[in-house]
Amino acid sequence: MNEDYDVIILGTGLTECVLSGLLATSGQKCLVLDRNEYYGGESASLSLDLLFQKFNKGSPPDTLGRSRDYNVDLVNKLLMANGKLVKMLQKTGVTKYNTEFTLIDGSFVVHKGKVYKVPVTEKEALSSSLMGIFEKRRCAKFFGFVQEYDEKNPKTHKGYDLKTMTMRELFNKFGLSDSTIDFVGHAIALQEKQSFMDEPALATVMKIKLYEDSLMYEDAKAPYVYPVYGLGELPQLFARLCAVHGGTFMLNKPVTKIHYDDNGKFVGVESDGEIAKAKKVIGDPSYFMDKVTKIGQTIRCICIMNHPIAATTKEVKDAKSSQIIISSRELGRKTDIYITSLSHVHQVVPEGMYLALVSTTIETSEPEKEIQPGLQLLGEVVEKFINISDAYKPTGDGSDDNAFISKSYDASTHFETTSDDILDLFYRVTGTHFDYTSTNDDQ
Repeated sequence: MNEDYDVIILGTGLTECVLSGLLATSGQKCLVLDRNEYYGGESASLSLDLLFQKFNKGSPPDTLGRSRDYNVDLVNKLLMANGKLVKMLQKTGVTKYNTEFTLIDGSFVVHKGKVYKVPVTEKEALSSSLMGIFEKRRCAKFFGFVQEYDEKNPKTHKGYDLKTMTMRELFNKFGLSDSTIDFVGHAIALQEKQSFMDEPALATVMKIKLYEDSLMYEDAKAPYVYPVYGLGELPQLFARLCAVHGGTFMLNKPVTKIHYDDNGKFVGVESDGEIAKAKKVIGDPSYFMDKVTKIGQTIRCICIMNHPIAATTKEVKDAKSSQIIISSRELGRKTDIYITSLSHVHQVVPEGMYLALVSTTIETSEPEKEIQPGLQLLGEVVEKFINISDAYKPTGDGSDDNAFISKSYDASTHFETTSDDILDLFYRVTGTHFDYTSTNDDQ
């Protein structure tokens, strides 16, 4: 460890490991340290024994089966099939490391207490029981506009300037009802808060297009994909990429001190009496508590069940995996509640068992009560693990001290905001933009 490096990375969360791979392949000499004995940080997937150990619940009961048959995610995230993270996977070629991805079976939204499939095409809008006959036609017309919209082709804009028009104004142009706006904004555009309504429409329209474009596979019923054996596979893919290009990884390695020079610039990291030196350091907020600010809290409830989600809709019951969104408007909240469910198909639980995660941004002093609407959809739960975590963002951009800090994961069930953070950090560290839009010839 007593060597000089270009970059030292603290933590093996997804953000940190992706950056390790991107930097190593661009010629940077990287050292990655993690205080934990496993990869993934807050985005790890744990065996049953490690899960019970993390939450101080002793040993798991024998009735749950073998510990190694479980790969339980600590965060409920899915990948948009045409999203930035998937494109980074393709661009870097890490998918060649024997990792499989599966399609998520369904995307659902709760409306007036009932669970409905999220319609996203003109055809689905016209057949959806979520809307009345006249509203179906208006919604289908709106989806048609979004599908045809090309930011670079004014002929597809229909006279609307989406850079100045608000999303509220665009919805009104198509005469959409409040309930339709609700599921389009929250279950398709995946906006967490209502503030998007009074912001320029372009960003939300592009999010809707991403959802539509992610339904690219012939059998796709939802726009999401998921790695077999859990999300913890993703950091390990990029860690392997980094190692192949000369990177060094050390787990179970606590950081004793981060060293700065007299001008406040980062110079090295100390661990167990050894000091590694580098020009720059990257890390998750837990390593830089004096350089981050708290922006909120997230509650996540991990539930192990012996049955699929008990919601009355047959499509939900039959799904081996799904996402369900309960919008803020549905509950009179400021932020949405997210539910993801997985099964043995994804190699995260043994056959006959199911895994569900419920999350939201905390708004009150009673966070467990806040997620009750989500838990009520699940039915009986065999084991439940509550995790309340603080969310942080860095107070600086790293230009003053060469310490580049990632943001905490939000409560949403996709990696798009995390991907934006990765790309922004890469630019700030290297001064160049990472082009994820083109893929290698051999992909």
